[in-house]
Amino acid sequence: MRSTEGPAAAGPLAGVQVLDFSTLLPGPLATLLLAEAGAAVTKVERPGTGDEMRRYEPPFGDSSVIFALLNRGKRSVEIDLKAPESRALLEPLIAEADVLVEQFRPGVMGRLGLGYDDVAKINPGIIYCSITGFGQEGPRAQVAAHDINYLGEAGMLDLTRDARGDPVIPHAPIADIGGGAYPAVMNILLALRARDRTGEGCHLDVAMADNVLTWMYWAIGTGQALGRWPRPGGELMTGGSPRYAFYRTADGRHLAAAPVEDRFWATFCEVVELPAELRDDHADPEATRRAVAERIAARPAQYWAERFAAVDACCSIVRTVEEAASSLDFAARGLWDERTGDASGDELPALHVPLDPSLRCPPETPRAPALGEHTPVAPGPR
Repeated sequence: MRSTEGPAAAGPLAGVQVLDFSTLLPGPLATLLLAEAGAAVTKVERPGTGDEMRRYEPPFGDSSVIFALLNRGKRSVEIDLKAPESRALLEPLIAEADVLVEQFRPGVMGRLGLGYDDVAKINPGIIYCSITGFGQEGPRAQVAAHDINYLGEAGMLDLTRDARGDPVIPHAPIADIGGGAYPAVMNILLALRARDRTGEGCHLDVAMADNVLTWMYWAIGTGQALGRWPRPGGELMTGGSPRYAFYRTADGRHLAAAPVEDRFWATFCEVVELPAELRDDHADPEATRRAVAERIAARPAQYWAERFAAVDACCSIVRTVEEAASSLDFAARGLWDERTGDASGDELPALHVPLDPSLRCPPETPRAPALGEHTPVAPGPR
C-alpha cells in the first residue's frame, strides 16, 4: 500500500486508494466509512450534474445536506464514461486504485468497458465491489427497485403494520445501509486482508435484498425450525408481548418499554404499580397490556422518564429527532465534534459513522468536494 501525506497517514487505511463510481446512498456511505479510516476516495461523477444527491432536498450551500454528509473528505473528478477520451483519464486512476466501488445495474460497467475483467487487466490486484439490489446474477438481477422493495421481498415489511393492517414505511433506508453500505465495507476490508496474503484481487457481489435476510434471522429461523411463521403483533419482536411495546403517556408522548428479562419485568411492574394478579403476563397478555397502558397513560412523559431513570428496567421516552440531535448524552460522547461542509464554506456537524474513535482519521479537507474539483487534465496527443 502506498503512503500518503497529512492526517490520513495515521489512519488504518492510509495509502488505500478508492475509486468510487457510485451515487445516492449505499456506495457513497460505504466509501465515506473507508475515507474516515484514512483511505483516499475519488468520486467519478457525470459532467455537469454529478451525483444525484447533489440536487436532493434540503439544499445546503452549493449542493445538498445529504451530499455534504456523505462525501466529506473525498475528491471529485468529472468524466463522461461514454466519451472516447474517458479511457485516457480513467486508466491511470484504475492502475493506482486498491478498491473500486460501483452501483450500476449488472452489465452496465461491462458495456462501458469497465467491468471487472476489463479493470483486472489493468490492475489485477484490485478489489472490485459491485452493490446492486438483487446481485450480479439471478432471475431478478435486472429489476429496478428501491429500499422498500428489497424489504418487501425479504418479508420484513410484513411484520410491521399499522392499525389498518398496512405495512409501515420504515423511518430509515434499512436495505441501503444494512444490506448495502455496511456489507460492502465488511467485504472490502476482508478482501484487502486476503490480498495481503495472496496478492490477488477479486469481484465482490453485494446484493441488498440478500443481505436484508440476515436481519430476519429470528423470523426465518422460527418458521424453518418450527413451521410457525411470525405474524404482525404475534411475537415478542412484533408487538405480541406487553414486555416489548410502546405505551402512550398522558401528554401524548410514548414510553418505549423493553423489560424482556424477568428481573427487568419485575422492576417495571413495581414502577408502574401493576396489580400482582396481572404480573404473570403469560396468563392473559392482553389484560396485562391494557392495565399497563392505563397506568402509563395516567402520567406525563417527564414523570415516567424520572421514575425509570432511577432503576434498571430497559425503558425510555421516545425522543423527537430534534431532541436526539441536541442530546447531552450523545454530545458527551463527542458525536457532533467533527464538522463538514461544502465548497461554498457552509458547515454543519459531520455524520457520525460506526467506527471506533481510535480508527477514525478526520480528513485534511473536512468537506464535500465541488463537482469536478480534482479532474485531471487529459493527456495531449503523442
